[in-house]
Amino acid sequence: MSDDATVPFLIDAGGDAGTDPRTFAGGAADIEAAGYDGIFAAETSHDPFIALAAAAMRTERVSLMTGIAVAFARNPMTVAETANDLQLVSEGRFILGLGSQIKPHIEHRFSMPWSAPAARMREFVAAVRAIWSSWETGERLAFEGEHYRHTLMTPFFSPGPNPFGTPPIWIAAVGEKMTETAGAVADGVLAHTFTTERYLREVTRPALERGAASAGRDASTLGISIPAFVAVGETDAELAAAIQATKAQIAFYGSTPAYLPVLALHGWEHVHEKLHAASKRGEWTQMAELVDDDMLRAFSAVGSPAEVASQLRERFSGLVTRLSFSAGYPIRPEVQAAMLAGLRGE
Repeated sequence: MSDDATVPFLIDAGGDAGTDPRTFAGGAADIEAAGYDGIFAAETSHDPFIALAAAAMRTERVSLMTGIAVAFARNPMTVAETANDLQLVSEGRFILGLGSQIKPHIEHRFSMPWSAPAARMREFVAAVRAIWSSWETGERLAFEGEHYRHTLMTPFFSPGPNPFGTPPIWIAAVGEKMTETAGAVADGVLAHTFTTERYLREVTRPALERGAASAGRDASTLGISIPAFVAVGETDAELAAAIQATKAQIAFYGSTPAYLPVLALHGWEHVHEKLHAASKRGEWTQMAELVDDDMLRAFSAVGSPAEVASQLRERFSGLVTRLSFSAGYPIRPEVQAAMLAGLRGE
């Protein structure tokens, strides 16, 4: 492979978020065999930590990331313990990806408190690191913040130093405040699927750099991960179906007020207004018609596997450190393999 063909970022894959941990583990072995660099598990209908623990037993090389685990559904001590154990069983391959979720889910699904998510997340990460430090050094645990307080750790409950070190922590973010928080306290930021190259360059990356600077950190050492929309097909019919499904996904996210800043950057506020109104009327099928080809191509790489790979390399080389494919429709294994080969320059 020539230097020009060097893969510009790590390439990750996710198991089906709705798959039980047994099936997820088998799929993880297949993902590793296919040549991916990492595997992530989302928190939807199953616990991502359990899924990744099962996957760790079936893999040897790939990194394993929660993408994401809901931080505010838990507390720093439980997360510190679980992440420490996953770092052990994976022999140093675990990445702790945390997200805030949204207020209704935290308060009504998890029955947990909600307040100032960026400030709370910053403190949450600091508390986790303080707990790990206590285990590593044996020093007294003395973390006291506005939201979390951890001041008791006896030798009986301390696992001691982890022989594989502490896992990296990445934070999911769309808005500037949470992205600045990631820059200040985390090892990387997990961008949302509803993100364009322009938004990454003009909003996400500058916010990450501001956060890093505020904490005296070097932003160049921090990672950026993007689950990139792909509308891919090897036949006209396959591609048409992929485009329709992708437009539906873009329309769904675009109807949500939390993601309005992404559309606003492109001057598409009026599209959000129409999508939001349509969603209130329950017109989910018709909403995709509001996503034109310009919007489709801003959010998604579109075309054959080779064309999609070329577009992803052009857009995200030097901008992100990790990339995965995001699709609201099934992609045949052969098509996924062709995209992966294209990204690797094979």
